Amino acid sequence: MAEGRYVYCIVESSQETQLGNIGINGIRVYTIPYQDISAIVHNCPPEPYESEDNDVVKNWVITHEKVIETAWERLGIVLPLGFDTIIRTGEEKDPKKVVRDWIKEDYQNLKKKLDRVRGKAEYGVQISWDTKIISHALIEKDEELNKLSEDIKSKPKGVAYMYRQKLEKLIREKLLREAENHFKEFYGRIKKCTEDIRMEKIKKEEEPRQMLMNLSCLADKNDAKALGDELDKINNKESIFVRFTGPWPPYSFV
Repeated sequence: MAEGRYVYCIVESSQETQLGNIGINGIRVYTIPYQDISAIVHNCPPEPYESEDNDVVKNWVITHEKVIETAWERLGIVLPLGFDTIIRTGEEKDPKKVVRDWIKEDYQNLKKKLDRVRGKAEYGVQISWDTKIISHALIEKDEELNKLSEDIKSKPKGVAYMYRQKLEKLIREKLLREAENHFKEFYGRIKKCTEDIRMEKIKKEEEPRQMLMNLSCLADKNDAKALGDELDKINNKESIFVRFTGPWPPYSFV
């Protein structure tokens, strides 16, 4: 019967190591080494993990990430693979040999990627602002916006509505320019403390808070304090909010 090996990640290790029954559905997880690198795997049928129950799938994904984090803590450098990465083997082939052959074929590329993330970790950086507070500040310091805002108070209802529409349009335009300026400034400051940056999808937040940037950052572990200090300075700006998470295995950079 054909078998499969579910692969969580690649690690820098030449040892056959047992990580325990920590895999998906409590399955035993272990290493299959080739020279000085290994695949972290568990035995499985050669079929993808599928379920119509979202909670079941969510738990599988969480377990997948926990195994990678355990390998990271115990064995050091890791190259995480995506959920449901399964190497299929033929009925007459040794599954371990098939995995070793796969590592052997891609050995130089895997070594290069391991070297790239050596001593580094991934950090999440999300920066948001309060558009309501920023809008009020813009009205106070911008002569055109301030005049429009004052004019609305003295105009008849119909005219005031038109003025308000114009004011809101101008505020949106200025907020957009302000957001672009903040992005360039913050990105430049963060870049100085990181090896690489990946921009992630902006997440919707509860109004009036709005996310300006969502970044995955690869940084040397020794530079994490410098990154945190820089983010503290950004967080101290009025109406700016920073969320800093990590360290994590370098999920976004392999």
